[in-house]
Amino acid sequence: MVVVWRYALRLGALVAGVAGAVLTLAAPAQAAFATEMSGLPARFTAGDQVRTISAVVSQTDRRGGCAKVRWSMVLRVQGIRLDQVKVDRVEENGDFPVEIRTEGDVARLTDRQLDPGTLCPGRTVTARYRVAFAEDVTQGRVTLAAEAYDANLRLLARQTATRSVVGAGAAATRTPTPSPTPAQPSDPPSEPAQESTPADDPIADQPVDAAPPPASRPVAQTGGFGVVQAAFLLGGLLLSLGAGLLLRLRHLTRAANNEAEDPPVDRLWERPTSTGRWHPARR
Repeated sequence: MVVVWRYALRLGALVAGVAGAVLTLAAPAQAAFATEMSGLPARFTAGDQVRTISAVVSQTDRRGGCAKVRWSMVLRVQGIRLDQVKVDRVEENGDFPVEIRTEGDVARLTDRQLDPGTLCPGRTVTARYRVAFAEDVTQGRVTLAAEAYDANLRLLARQTATRSVVGAGAAATRTPTPSPTPAQPSDPPSEPAQESTPADDPIADQPVDAAPPPASRPVAQTGGFGVVQAAFLLGGLLLSLGAGLLLRLRHLTRAANNEAEDPPVDRLWERPTSTGRWHPARR
């Protein structure tokens, strides 16, 4: 029975140590990337105005290696239709091929091939998009989410931005000036009409519902107590469990050896018998 317990404790200690070491080493790699968006206007204007938006992914962990990147842009509209929006993925040598998927008011543009650049510590990868809206758009909102994946379609980082869209006529409209007609004593003066424009939202990390890319889409990273902290905690608990099992195994081994070497307590005071031949006493 002691032998069975001994092998069970050794196996448990080995499994706990290996699992804790793997989780501790693999956890920092899940939060080593960041994505930023630039070129966003305060609000988009419909018509012939084309805006070029850039998404940049960087590697914050200097100890990591290099990786190839595949970009995916998620577009969600409110108050306008998807056919009133035009988005082109471009590179230095021209248009970049993308796969487009739509569902309701959400569209996803995923690169058909990996980005020409390579993501390394101290080196970034940039994706550029040209965004324009049709002339018949009067008012609406658009949400853009730039997502960077690796070659295995594992989500590295994501950045989301929401902006308002106004028509070309609304951007140039000003508040009308009241006429200089004197007011009658009995009637109160009329107030000039005020133009209401929707407020613009700053860049915010909020989820965007859309169809996944060609392969299974992993869960996006979130702040606070997330996967990385849980992995560190689990790894520490497993390492503590392995150390405790090793100490318990050492204690049982010493107890078994002492029990095998020492005689029983009830036989310590027995008189040893002589194995030699008996001789009579001499006077």
